[in-house]
Amino acid sequence: MRPIKIAYIGGGSKLWARSFMQDLALAPDLMGEVALYDIDLPAAERNRKIAERIHAKPEALSKFTYTVAETLETALTGADFVLMSILPGTFREMRSDVHAPEKYGVYQSVGDTAGPGGVLRAMRTLPIYEGFARAIEKCCPEAWVLNLTNPMSACVKVLYDVFPKIRAFGCCHEVFHTQDFLCGVLREETGIDLTRREIFTDVSGVNHFTWITKAQYRDTDIMALLPDFVARHFEEGYNESGPVDAFRTDTFSYANRVKMDLWRRYGALGAAGDRHLVEFVNNTWYLKDPETVEKWKFGLTTVDFREKNQARQIAESIEMAEGRREVPLAPSGEELVRLLRGILGLETVVSNVNMPNRGQMPGMPLGSIVETNCVFTHMSVVPVTAAPLPSGALTLVRRCSDNIDLTCEGVRERDMDKLFAAFINQPLCSTLTMDEARELFTTMCRNTREYLEPYFKLW
Repeated sequence: MRPIKIAYIGGGSKLWARSFMQDLALAPDLMGEVALYDIDLPAAERNRKIAERIHAKPEALSKFTYTVAETLETALTGADFVLMSILPGTFREMRSDVHAPEKYGVYQSVGDTAGPGGVLRAMRTLPIYEGFARAIEKCCPEAWVLNLTNPMSACVKVLYDVFPKIRAFGCCHEVFHTQDFLCGVLREETGIDLTRREIFTDVSGVNHFTWITKAQYRDTDIMALLPDFVARHFEEGYNESGPVDAFRTDTFSYANRVKMDLWRRYGALGAAGDRHLVEFVNNTWYLKDPETVEKWKFGLTTVDFREKNQARQIAESIEMAEGRREVPLAPSGEELVRLLRGILGLETVVSNVNMPNRGQMPGMPLGSIVETNCVFTHMSVVPVTAAPLPSGALTLVRRCSDNIDLTCEGVRERDMDKLFAAFINQPLCSTLTMDEARELFTTMCRNTREYLEPYFKLW
């Protein structure tokens, strides 16, 4: 196996980079260099030191050197793979994204993909991604590009819009949790105890608003088990990874009542966490107010929590880099390294990723970014044609996909009117009057103007 070079844009990542470094250390048939690039150079340097401590462990199986690149071009030159994981702006801007709409009765459980927060985050992120695409075209046009940044679909679309021949796809782990949920269904209904990689699921949609239409284990149709399972668990909820009321103390937890409700309505199972799914439908359904959120048993992830969580992660990283905290080395459960191995021809992998629609998702426009299964084999990522979504679910997905495309068009043309049109057409903005929507959009843009004014002409 020849050495490979991996460029990590956002190499100071507090979450994704650490899990990736652990999985990479456990891949015995890989070797090479990882170039960490981040505008926060000290954070990238910390991750370099953490990686060295990981690879010094006797359990480490691969041989990788880690470097910190001071320029994007240095990181990208000669890269075989590019990972992208950035946080556009600061939590000051994200506080506006998530909480400014609450004045108008618009609540968001995440605020980074859809809804008013998703549009503003896209406006900050996509111009940066235009630059990334041009740099990849110049420095490593044959590289495979794995995007982890939200808003996922919009980021991937911009990469292809700027560099049509790019070999990029977006990776997200939300579907994995729904596969775990289905394993829980199978276990309770039949006694068969499996892990998610042992079942087949047919997945389609847009990122964070994906759906499962088929789920199979050998000759057992898991979807056919849902009526009895949902009838028993719908009112109380069901948590495949812990107590059903864990959402009260864990902001990322939920009781799957939303995905079960969507299955009852549309005949397909919502295949992302409930806190993501709710942001793609009318805001009165699940996010009308905190009392409604409590009823559906998920949480609103506040920016206060995110700030505290980031401070904790930075403190942990510093301690790990300085040798004052043990660096774990265990499989993360993520797919990134498996996807790399698939592309390198070391195994065949089937996993859900985000790519332009070339017909793999029926009923969706060609060129829009969709999330379906793909087959990863030697130097090849081939989308798998998904089963058609039920018409009701497809209508919901199509609206959100059109909003993504319009947002990307507005950013590309620096057209604030098109961006406002995408903003007001968000399902979470359904209860706003035109005047309220305009006032909120203007306020949110001004709140994040430091990151917008280099690209957009604000008022």
